[in-house]
Amino acid sequence: MTTVIVDYNSGNLRSAEKSFQRMASELDAGDVIVTADPDVVRKADRVVLPGVGAFADCRRELGAIDGLFGACEEHVKSGDPFMGICVGMQMMATVGREHGDHAGFDWIKGEVVKLAPANDSLKIPHMGWNALDNIADHAVLDGITAQDHVYFVHSYHLLPENPDDLLATVEYGEAITAVVGRDNIIGTQFHPEKSQATGLKLIGNFLKWAP
Repeated sequence: MTTVIVDYNSGNLRSAEKSFQRMASELDAGDVIVTADPDVVRKADRVVLPGVGAFADCRRELGAIDGLFGACEEHVKSGDPFMGICVGMQMMATVGREHGDHAGFDWIKGEVVKLAPANDSLKIPHMGWNALDNIADHAVLDGITAQDHVYFVHSYHLLPENPDDLLATVEYGEAITAVVGRDNIIGTQFHPEKSQATGLKLIGNFLKWAP
């Protein structure tokens, strides 16, 4: 089994690579490869799309590598597991509204909007540890409970049209989307690779997931 982490100049992928490799080794779950090669993405059993920075910048960088987005979309249509992390998750929405309106992949109907906490003392970006809440029954969230903490760095979040696509939230002056998913797709607004035991648990669940 091969898990591919997509490299499209979206930031330092080393921590994600190390975390996925650690769990793949512990679970005897095959190889983890970081690549920008569309052919390798097409052949992968699982694909992870990270993302750091602005929505439009990440969308542009992914589109600049010939065939890479198409390979990701083919993988999703095949029914094999796909995970988006941070902006990699946000790009799965219909539209991102960061510095204008920008088309997303439209894999999960919804929009990416700026955080708007009711408490003015809460700073944006939302940065640091926060406890998960409203956790849905989902294989990738197995063993993860309310009050488990995960690590965030973001100013925007995805609001799905279908409430069933919202799999977990956190509270930060409002309910913030933490996890979305449908069918063979899952996405986390937080960084599992930086979320210690809870993040490793989620990564391990993803490596075992058979949607």
